Amino acid sequence: MKHLLVILPLLGASSGLALAAPEPADPARRTPWGLYVDSREAFAMKQAQGDKVLLVDVRDPVEIMFTGFAPAVDVVVPFMIANRAKWNEQRSVYQVEKNPRFEADLAKALAARGLSKDTPILLMCRSGGERGAPSAQELWGKGYGKVYVVTDGFEGDTIKEGERKNWRLVDGWKNSGLPWSYRLDKSKFPLGE
Repeated sequence: MKHLLVILPLLGASSGLALAAPEPADPARRTPWGLYVDSREAFAMKQAQGDKVLLVDVRDPVEIMFTGFAPAVDVVVPFMIANRAKWNEQRSVYQVEKNPRFEADLAKALAARGLSKDTPILLMCRSGGERGAPSAQELWGKGYGKVYVVTDGFEGDTIKEGERKNWRLVDGWKNSGLPWSYRLDKSKFPLGE
């Protein structure tokens, strides 16, 4: 019932949504469209507009496997992918590289649903900025009309001090009481086509 109270004020008389997520202060988290929603607004858009909005998780599927998944997501189209053949010595992790098929895979996901590039697209990453804004910027100039970034992402921001410092427990889909699970829906994940 708590979520109903959050969603109702966002719904307009004509089923349009009054979006309130402010433009990010960090220029790296901004997009040419200037369209931003937080996770609750993204959920409200999906509830109100259903299949007329495409909610895309742009995280690497392996990351999703360990951090969780939002069932409202329509499709997973990773923007960055861990390359297990390359090692990043400075960070002691696998090298992360841009998915060369990102835009093509997104266009394919739209077409599979009978949607066009004018469809509102919501891009969600872990925290809202690391891949959300860059993935939106990747689509600029390629015919897309309304590309939103979910500003707080799936896991949200980190706690700045205290015992849980650096834990992602501030806002985000997962911390806002929205539906999520560790159980994945295979139909929403690309399987190495």
